[in-house]
Amino acid sequence: MKSTDKFKPILLFVLILLVLSSCAPGNEKFDAAPANFWMGLWHGFISLVTFIISLFDDNVTIYEVNNVGKLYNLGFILGVMFFFGGGSKSTCWKK
Repeated sequence: MKSTDKFKPILLFVLILLVLSSCAPGNEKFDAAPANFWMGLWHGFISLVTFIISLFDDNVTIYEVNNVGKLYNLGFILGVMFFFGGGSKSTCWKK
């Protein structure tokens, strides 16, 4: 095993972390258009990564304050369900 093979998983993890954190929800000081369904879906999907970053950075929040309302909420909940698997796994019976 080459010595560079040990660092490939670490480099891949750091790269994925940087890509996911670059699209984290902002706060009310941003004047961009309100977040819609698709942004809610994305923010729900990256909510775990965003939560971890928000523990260390006060400028990062989990939930986008500047949103369109019900559609953003729907997208956020669906994104969280897609990422964490929803509740369907807990109802399966193993034989």
